[in-house]
Amino acid sequence: MPAPTRLLAAAVTVAACLGAQALPAAADSASNSGDTVSRGVTIPAFYNPPAQLPDADGSVIRSEPLPLALSLPSLHGPLPGKATRLMYKTTDSTGSPAAATGAYIEPTAKWRGAGPRPLVALAPGTQGQGDQCAASLGLEHPITINGQTLSVGYEDLAVYRLLAKGVAVVVTDYIGLGATDRLHTYVNRLDEAHAVLDAVRAARSLDGASVTEQSRVGLFGYSQGGGATAAAAELQPAYAPDVQLSGTYAGAPPADLTETTKAIDGTDLVGALGWSLNGFLQSDPALRPIADAHLNDKGRAALKDLSTMCVGDAILSYSSQRSSSWTNDGKSLDDIIRSEPRLQEFLEQQRIGTMTPAGPVRIATGVKDNLVPHAQARRLAVDWCAKGAQVTYKPVVLPDVGRALINHFGPLLTDQGTAVDWLTDRLSGEPASSNCASLPTQ
Repeated sequence: MPAPTRLLAAAVTVAACLGAQALPAAADSASNSGDTVSRGVTIPAFYNPPAQLPDADGSVIRSEPLPLALSLPSLHGPLPGKATRLMYKTTDSTGSPAAATGAYIEPTAKWRGAGPRPLVALAPGTQGQGDQCAASLGLEHPITINGQTLSVGYEDLAVYRLLAKGVAVVVTDYIGLGATDRLHTYVNRLDEAHAVLDAVRAARSLDGASVTEQSRVGLFGYSQGGGATAAAAELQPAYAPDVQLSGTYAGAPPADLTETTKAIDGTDLVGALGWSLNGFLQSDPALRPIADAHLNDKGRAALKDLSTMCVGDAILSYSSQRSSSWTNDGKSLDDIIRSEPRLQEFLEQQRIGTMTPAGPVRIATGVKDNLVPHAQARRLAVDWCAKGAQVTYKPVVLPDVGRALINHFGPLLTDQGTAVDWLTDRLSGEPASSNCASLPTQ
């Protein structure tokens, strides 16, 4: 069995243990009823944003109960908690209003730390670009598999770990993932940061939520999610001064997309290049002539195909392909970036590490991670330390197993418990230390 297939099989097994549900393909009548269907999965009408959005960022547009796939009864309520699906207003990178979806989970477990019950905004790692891949849907269906798509809600484990500690959790789907009105702007730092911070605002205003503006707030994310939380920590003072951060965990953050783009090419997750390009073109249509000048028919077909795919689909369909096969001149995407000043400018605007983050931050990155390269993630810690930030940098030492995706995925699992404990300590009011002084030796 090839390594990508083995990894998918392992992920499916984990999700099955969490209470997986296989979904049948949507009936043909769904496409005639006005519902949105993505790769055979009917997206609930809840995810269709209204034409008119509220003015205030973080305003709840709508909410409804969300059935968790794994939920057990207890004397004090369902375990691990009571979930609410939500849609809220945020602002995209162009300054335009946007709807984002997500989920809030009120834990049944008591909070035993200092102060009122805290809130963590969890930013999911890479899910894909199809609406069926949204993390809030993954809480309801840890596995979506129907012969046309394969989505695994792997972030459920981190959510449940936080809930077990009595921490309330709000999960964002980001802009355009779940919400059916636009394409997901994958790894756009402004879109993601805004969605994370406005999810906090939305959670605090939900009826029945125990968290308030007095609740300490933490951010938790790995991979795409680590980039989102890192960007949110930088942007919080200006964008959301009402959201005071007690701590931010940014695992394997793609802080430099130029370096990450180069590393991903030809790996199991080369499909992320298609999601990135699709997102770039959604955010800045002025880049379209550059794409049109370089993409061949295969490349254009790949971008269209990937726009509705989840991670599992992309691994099975595009693993180990080279972006040079998508271009009419045989250049890789990295070559094109280096030859196009407008693309360089756009990617530089996505760079994380140019501002000082709010509150203490913990950056963890696998030293053998060659998918979201360790060196650029470590450089984020160096950049923040130079700005006087309170940084805990953790190099995760694991052996190189020869597959970039597994090198990247390993630290997510091995460091997650420590990351949850670190963030929980911050939410209890315990001061964080900084190892910036010893960073040169790490």
